[in-house]
Parts: sequence; C-alpha cells; structure tokens
Amino acid sequence: MNRRFTLRAAAALAAGAALALAAPLAASAHVRIDPDAAAAGGYSYVSFRVPTESATASTVGLTIQLPTDTPFTSVSYQAVPGWTAKITTSTLPKPVTIDGTSVTTAPTSVTFTATGGGIAPGQFGVFTLSLGKIPDTGKVLLPTTQTYSDGSVVKWDEPTPASGAEPEHPAPTLYINDAPPAGASGAVAASPAPAPAAASDHSLELATLGVGLAALVIGAAGLVVAVLALMRKRARP
Repeated sequence: MNRRFTLRAAAALAAGAALALAAPLAASAHVRIDPDAAAAGGYSYVSFRVPTESATASTVGLTIQLPTDTPFTSVSYQAVPGWTAKITTSTLPKPVTIDGTSVTTAPTSVTFTATGGGIAPGQFGVFTLSLGKIPDTGKVLLPTTQTYSDGSVVKWDEPTPASGAEPEHPAPTLYINDAPPAGASGAVAASPAPAPAAASDHSLELATLGVGLAALVIGAAGLVVAVLALMRKRARP
C-alpha cells in the first residue's frame, strides 16, 4: 500500500511539474510586442517576440506590416545575427498630413529573412524596430506574417476586441490613445524610448523562467526513477 502511494505521489509530482512548465509557454505562444503602448508625437522602440510553435519546422521569415492611414515617417531596425532585414517604402493610398506636411510615401513593411537555421522549435527570437513619430490615434495594428522552413505560413492579423478576449491569431497592437484591453499589460512609453537592451533583459527573464521550470520537470522525473529503483530493490528476494 505504501509502495503504491509513493509511486502515485511521485507520478503526480512529475505531472504537476510538466503542467507548470507548459502553462506559461502556452500562454506566451503568440507573436507579441513589448511595450504595447506608446505616447503620441514621440518615438518608440518596439520589440516583436516571435516563438516557433511548430514541433518540426523553424521560423525562417517574418514580415511586419506598417499602417498606411496613420503612417510612420521614420522606421529603422536593430540588426539580428543570422538574419537580413529590408524596409519597403510605398506610395500611400492617399496623402496624409503630418506636422503640416503632405506625406505621399512612407515605410509600409519590414521583412526579416533568416540566413541560417532560423528560430528552431522550442525557441523564440526578438526583432526590434524604432518607430516614429507615433501617430495621434487610438491604436495601430502591426499585422505580422511568420514563415516556417516547411513552407507553412501563419498570419498574426486578427484585432483584439475591447473585451480583451484574445483571438486565435491576434495582431500585435500598439496602443496610443486607447487603453489596452482588460488583462493586457503595457505602459505608455515616453519619448525618447527606452533602449533596445530592455528587450534583451525581458528575453533573458523569459529564458531564465523556462530553464528553472525545465529543471523542476527534470528533478521530478529523477524522483520517479529513484522511487522505482528503490521499489525494485526491496522486491528482490
């Protein structure tokens, strides 16, 4: 009876640890931006966190669409090792007046392309843009297309409703005059924006959390093995 109880307890501990690891990873398995809010009229660094959700293919391409009705006049990107980047400038559907000047062309997309293996399954990458001037509007959607090494494509382009109920493929959204939906995190970024290093710190925290939880799972599995070995030893004549 004691042996059965011990084995069940060990198995439950391992299962609980596995769930503890899976929960935060599942909740973060979307393309997201940090920060998700900015102040109108200034400039802001925005980091796109891109996880590879596929178990068999790597992320090898990322295209970020920029708004054309409230365009940014200045867009640049932080170099990412193992990736090339290209900013596409296009003619706007209709002229937009910014600071008293009629603007007819603006950056409309940024495309990152892997030159090597890309972002492998179980990993995530961070791509940082400098955007400005931040338009005086409610919010800006930044639809993002993620391309995998097996040719599959995932479009993160669905708007999040005011209720905060997250769609299956939410579009990264920069909130300006509108408040982020209930439950979303984000603080208004002042101009000038924080340095891109902040994104690296955030990534490091996420990586550290993942390593810690993984260690918990490994430790629980080790406990199960040890208990089984003890039971077998005691069962020998």
